Formats: sequence, C-alpha cells, structure tokens
Amino acid sequence: MKSNLLVELENIEVCQEENVVLSNASLSLNTSEFVYVIGKVGSGKSTLLKALYCEVPIRKGRAVVAGYDLTKIKRREIPFLRRRLGIVFQDFQLLTDRTAIKNLEFVLKATGWSSQQNINRRIEEVLEQVGMPNKGYKMPHELSGGEQQRIAIARALLNTPEIILADEPTGNLDPQTSGQIVQLLHDICRLGTAVIMTTHNYNIVKTFPARVFKCENDKLYDVAQDMPPIYEDEVIH
Repeated sequence: MKSNLLVELENIEVCQEENVVLSNASLSLNTSEFVYVIGKVGSGKSTLLKALYCEVPIRKGRAVVAGYDLTKIKRREIPFLRRRLGIVFQDFQLLTDRTAIKNLEFVLKATGWSSQQNINRRIEEVLEQVGMPNKGYKMPHELSGGEQQRIAIARALLNTPEIILADEPTGNLDPQTSGQIVQLLHDICRLGTAVIMTTHNYNIVKTFPARVFKCENDKLYDVAQDMPPIYEDEVIH
C-alpha cells in the first residue's frame, strides 16, 4: 500500500443484514484528496461510509482504511480506527443537553484527553477553524442549522483525523448555507485532511468540483473513468 493512499477498496461487497447493497465496488482516496459519492436516496452512499468505519461489514474484496484491513479488523481495534476518522452526519447529532463547548469536551474526554488545559486549547482551535470562535457557549437549539453543522465538523476535527467522512452534511440546510459548509470542507481538505462526502445534490458537485464516484444499481463507478458524464437531471435535488 502506498504511503499516501488512505482508502483502498477493491471489488468489495457490502451488505445490510442479508441484502447486498454494493458489489464489486472499488474506490481509492489519497492524502488531502476530496471525493464525492453521489447517487439517489437508497443507492448505498451512507452504507458505504458505514462500512468504512465498521458499522456494517465488508464481506468480500480488499478494504484498507488508514492502514487497517477492514476484512480482518478485530473488534478491539475499531475504536482506534475511528479515532483516525472524523464523521459528520446530516442531522448533526449534537448532545442537546449541553453547550457546543461541552459537546466537544465530552468527545475529547471520551477519547482519552485528560489535561483540561489541552482540552480547552484544542476546542478553541477547532472552533476557530470552523468559524465559530464566539459561539461555543450556546446550546444546540440556540444555533442555526448551519452553525450546528459547523460544530459537528469541529467535533470531527478534534482528534486530527486523516479522513473526514461527511454523510449528506448539507441535507438539512438551505442552498446558501450548504455552499458555505461545502466550502469549509474543501478548505479543511486543502489543509491536509482527506474528505469523502456523500450527496445527491449535483449543484454542489458542479459548484465545488472534485473527484466523483456514483452509487447506482449496487455498483460504485468512478465517474471520470467508468461511465459517461452525469447530467443534472439524473440527481435528486
């Protein structure tokens, strides 16, 4: 495996219960690379991301993520893999009973940080990075959807991941806010963190271009290599 190759999937099969969601699927991701995974709702985009962080099993093929062989990974190793990944969800998944800062502090303490000084410094750094330096004291319900997603991205950055997996991060946001969130993810990528983002919004892909894979009919295609151009009406807005 090349040193700059963070994700290497070759002819994998991914199942939800006994249903095959993806078969013979291949995808690669290099350091500091941004990749979109597009496709209609239910095409397997989210399941692919879940497979990358071992939420659903990979049954066949070769699958290496951040140096871990996902077909052989032991249960006790999964938390260590996940610390090298940052996960961003469509519905933010913030703890609603505590402030943004306390949300971030909870994650750091859960992943082994003990020095309060270091915790405070790291929280300050990630809030600055996502453009929320003065909003940490607010409760999630006091934040807009875009602000909540920025806090969720800050949470994903806490342990300096090699890869961010962003599952429909703009799905609950208006178009202008969506653009701001995707721009933020591209900025993070330029600083050295690879990003895989799922979306069914082709306008985003067109406005913020990057490498594109498409889930369709249980397959995963590299759009540039394996299939003809995607037209805007093919993707649900």
